[in-house]
Amino acid sequence: MKIVNLSIFAILFPFAAHAYVGPGAGLGAIAVTIAVLLGLVLLLVGFVWFPLKRMLRKRNGKSESNSTLED
Repeated sequence: MKIVNLSIFAILFPFAAHAYVGPGAGLGAIAVTIAVLLGLVLLLVGFVWFPLKRMLRKRNGKSESNSTLED
């Protein structure tokens, strides 16, 4: 419980870090953050879109072997 209270306090009342982050490290951190978020979005799209597309193809009556030749 002590750790939870300390964590909440640290999140709600941040203090200055007194550290310098150069432009290279700052841009690198931003790029990594964007890449991770984009990767998570693409992962979710892959898990949702491709099974949904397969289900729609089966509903329309196309077989898997014919659809690969048309793509």
